[in-house]
Amino acid sequence: MLIVALLDTTVWVSAFLKPTGPPGRVVSRWLHAEFEVVTSLPQLTELAEVLRRPRLTRRFGYSGKEVEAFLRLIVARATVVSIAGDLRACRDPDDDEILEAAIWSNSRYLVTRDDDLKRDLDLIAAAGRHGVRVVSVRQFLRILSRHGRRRSPP
Repeated sequence: MLIVALLDTTVWVSAFLKPTGPPGRVVSRWLHAEFEVVTSLPQLTELAEVLRRPRLTRRFGYSGKEVEAFLRLIVARATVVSIAGDLRACRDPDDDEILEAAIWSNSRYLVTRDDDLKRDLDLIAAAGRHGVRVVSVRQFLRILSRHGRRRSPP
């Protein structure tokens, strides 16, 4: 059975900007079908807005077409869940949408680079009540490695 995870927007942005870094390795493993990804329309909208920031496009030298291709890839390969926007469990209201999508999608992991998410005890507790574990990118890579070894034939 494949692991289901929601990758926070910070992971997607980092993977896009530096595909060889740890977030890029997470996305690569997803593209190799080692786990399933879920997302939501609000998260995709946020990702598009962040990647279109002039400061980033100038600094990293990518085009709008590259952003569109990346977003199309995510939409084509991930499960996009609907959320109501009703959850109020986090210190930062913007994080409620991420947590709600993880919960509604039955994600096992919420993978993030955002220290605020990793340190928000209310979010971590709310996620845990629904079977969602908040983990860093490096923690998730270790989890995938262990999971892959268990799935391998002896």
